Amino acid sequence: MFITIGKKNLVTAISVAIAGIILACTLGVTSTAAVFFGKSSRKIPVYGVDTTGEEKVIALTFDAAWGADKTQGIIDTMNKYDAKGTFFLVGFWLDKFEEETKAIAKAGFDIGNHSRNHLNMPKLSDSEIRAEIEYVNDRVKELTGITPKYFRAPFGDYSDRLMTAVEELDMVGVQWSIDSLDWKGLSAKQIYDRVVPKAKSGDIVLFHNNSDHVLDALPLVLGALKSAGFKFVTLSELVATSGYTIDNNGIQHKAS
Repeated sequence: MFITIGKKNLVTAISVAIAGIILACTLGVTSTAAVFFGKSSRKIPVYGVDTTGEEKVIALTFDAAWGADKTQGIIDTMNKYDAKGTFFLVGFWLDKFEEETKAIAKAGFDIGNHSRNHLNMPKLSDSEIRAEIEYVNDRVKELTGITPKYFRAPFGDYSDRLMTAVEELDMVGVQWSIDSLDWKGLSAKQIYDRVVPKAKSGDIVLFHNNSDHVLDALPLVLGALKSAGFKFVTLSELVATSGYTIDNNGIQHKAS
């Protein structure tokens, strides 16, 4: 079916659209609930943080879904460089590796929520989404006494419904600004090349806890970034949970 628009109506529509663009630019809209042509834009997770005027920091994160034999090695390597990071745990992983989960928390690392079953979350119903997230929160609290504050969607696949559920659970959705692609079996040097040259303050870097060469790559990455003046922080040290806005690039700006 085709809809015919009269010349006068077309001119009016174009004028309204242009006015909307001008208004958005004038107001400097950066919120995830920004208004664009009268509609709300997509809710955006945190990809990185604006650290202008602050010390040079970077957050290394490790998704854990399969395998755990390198987890303690990651903790030990990070500790050698006076570095802390964040592990995002899947429910079936922490069910299988309870002692490793406790060790992560005991070592002073943050634990984030990576869903119970590592499913494509936007395809689930609202109740299923909440169940996936709440299960991991409950189990992490049971094992460590701490409730996760940050959620990372499996496959990095978000939707407004998912983000709404995360917000309603008083959590923050977190993506990444640098992907090491370590899960592809890249060599330590290839991982280094993907991370170090791109790194800037406020970045969130994605690794996986059981990738083939993560233990070979970490000393190279940590050594180079430390020499460049970076401090390694957990997400709770970097990402605010209140009083912030997120711009269209996923950069979190904390309230002054």
